[in-house]
Amino acid sequence: MPQLKTLALPAAAAAIAALLVAAQRPAALAIAQGGLWEVDERVGGDPPRRLCVADPAMLANIEHRGQTCTRVVISESGSSALFHYTCAGGGFGRSQLTLITARSIRIETQGISNNAPFHHVLQARRVGSC
Repeated sequence: MPQLKTLALPAAAAAIAALLVAAQRPAALAIAQGGLWEVDERVGGDPPRRLCVADPAMLANIEHRGQTCTRVVISESGSSALFHYTCAGGGFGRSQLTLITARSIRIETQGISNNAPFHHVLQARRVGSC
């Protein structure tokens, strides 16, 4: 039994470390701030939506906003970060957020929502504080 405790402690530490790394903000979005963001489809579509987000990385799972989702940064390069996320309700997606300016982000997202595929290219811009 003591061997199980010895093995469980490093495994728990590794799991906590993995969660902390996944929760870190990608450097690509470092200069963007939380606040009130207006999100618009680039070509036609619905009128812009206004969302209050604490961290712009939350825009990665915009299709599943309001749901409990876990987000992981898969890769990042320069001003772009690629996320994969899964949600408690069964939906999931992959989103690339590209920082245009500190107040403007391009979002390309695709995945499954309500048992159907989706693909959106969106423009988000920070319009103020919440």
